[in-house]
Amino acid sequence: MIEDEIVTIKGKIISGVVALSTRNILLNIFSFAANFLLTIVLTPAIFGVFFIVSAVISFLSYFSDVGLAAALIQKKQEPSRKELVSVFTLQELLVITIVGIVFFLSPLLSHIYKLSSEGMFLLYALLISFFLSSLKTIPSLILERKLDFALLAVSQIVETVAYYIVTVILAFMNFGIASFAWGAIVRGIVGVIAIYYISPWRPGVGLSLEPIKELISFGIPFQTNSFLALIKDDLMTLFLGSILPAFQVGYVGWAKKWGESALRAIIDSVIRVTFPAYSRLQNHKEVLGKALEKTIFFLAFFIFPATVVLVFSMQTLIRIIPKYSKWEPAVFAFYLFAAGSIFAAFSSPLVNALNALGKIKTTLVLMVMWTVLTWALVPLFTFKIGYNGVALAALLISSTGFIPVVIMRRYIAFKVWEPMQKPLIATILMSLPLYILIQHAASIYIFALAMVLSGLVYLALSWFWMRDQILPYIPKSFKIKP
Repeated sequence: MIEDEIVTIKGKIISGVVALSTRNILLNIFSFAANFLLTIVLTPAIFGVFFIVSAVISFLSYFSDVGLAAALIQKKQEPSRKELVSVFTLQELLVITIVGIVFFLSPLLSHIYKLSSEGMFLLYALLISFFLSSLKTIPSLILERKLDFALLAVSQIVETVAYYIVTVILAFMNFGIASFAWGAIVRGIVGVIAIYYISPWRPGVGLSLEPIKELISFGIPFQTNSFLALIKDDLMTLFLGSILPAFQVGYVGWAKKWGESALRAIIDSVIRVTFPAYSRLQNHKEVLGKALEKTIFFLAFFIFPATVVLVFSMQTLIRIIPKYSKWEPAVFAFYLFAAGSIFAAFSSPLVNALNALGKIKTTLVLMVMWTVLTWALVPLFTFKIGYNGVALAALLISSTGFIPVVIMRRYIAFKVWEPMQKPLIATILMSLPLYILIQHAASIYIFALAMVLSGLVYLALSWFWMRDQILPYIPKSFKIKP
C-alpha cells in the first residue's frame, strides 16, 4: 500500500467517524426527545414487554448470519459478484428458516413470557422488520468496504426518524405496545427503500461453496463472538424476563438504555468505521498505533462529558417532571450502567482492532470470559438484591476492560492514558458549575439553560487546551502524519 493510499484511508476514517457521529448526534437528539415522550406516555410494564420481545428477535437474528458479511469487510481483496450473491442467498435462507421457526414456536413464547395479543402482534411485527433488515446487508456492506459512511448515515437517519415519528404518534393515540410494532414495520420498509436507492445492488440467487468455504475461516469465529455476545446480553434479558416482573425488566431496560446512551451515541460510529479501516491498515502497525491513540482521544473527548451530563441530569428531570417520577426506582441502576459504559467505551475499539488484525481467536477467549462472568454474577446478584443487581454485575464485568489494552499492546505500540488526560480534566472542570446549576433547576427552562452553559464551558476549555488536537479533523482536507 503506497503512502498516498494510506493518507486516503486515514482521511476516510476521520470523515467516516465524523459522518456517523454527526448522524448519531442528530439521531440521539431526536431519539432522546422521542424516548422521553414515550417513557412519559407508556408504562414500565409496556417497556418490559418491548425489551423481552426485542431480546427474542435479537437472539434469533444471530443465527441469520455465520459471520460471512464481516469476513467480506475484513477481506483484503474486493469481493466478487459470486461471493456477494452467495452470502446474500445463504443469509436469506437462514432468515426465512428462523422466521418460520419463531412463528411455529410463538404459542410457547406467549406462554413462557405471558404475552398478550398485543405482545404477540409486536413479535410478528419485529419478525417482519427482521426479514426486511436482512435485505440491507449487501448494500450496506458495499458502502462499508468503500468507507463511504456518509451515505450509510443518510439511510440510517431516514429509517430511524420514520420509526420514532410513527411510534410516538401512535403512543399518544393510545396504541400501547402496538406503537412499537407499527414503528418497526415502517422502519423496515423505509430502510430497505433508502439503502437500495443510495447503494444500488441487484440481488441474485445462487450458492457457490468455494467462496463460502474461503470466507468461513474468519466468519465462524467472528460469529461465535457475536453468538457469545447474544448469550451474554439478549439471552440474559430473556432469563430476567422469566424471573422478574415485567415492570422490573422495564426498570432494567430503561436504566441500561439511558445509562449507555452516551456510549451508544459514539461507540457505534467508531466500531462501524474502525473495523473496515483498521483492516485496511493491518500491515502498517505504526500507522495503526497512531489511529488507536486518536480513537482513544476522541472517545474520551465525547464520552466523559456526555456521561457526566447524563448522571447529573437524571434525578433533576425526575424531580421537575411529575410524570417521569415513575422511573425513580431505576435511577440507582442507571448510575451503575453509566459508570460501566465508560470502561466499555475504551475496550470495545481495542477488541475491534484485534479482529481487524485477524486475532479472532483472542477476542473469542475474551468474549468467553465476559459471558461466563455475566452468567455467574447477574443471576447471583439479582437473586440477592433484586433488579439493581443486574446493573451492579454489569459494572463489575465492565471493569475488566483493561484486559484488551494489555493484549493489544503485545501487537501494537500505542498510548492509553495520555490521550485521555485533557478530556478528563476538562470534564471535571465542567462538572463543577454544572452540578451547582442543576441543583437549583426548578423548571425545564432552567435545566436547559444549565445544559447550554455547561456545554459552553466544556467547548471553551477544549478550544484553549485541545484545539491543536481537534482542528486538524474539522476541515474537509487534512492529513494525519504517522
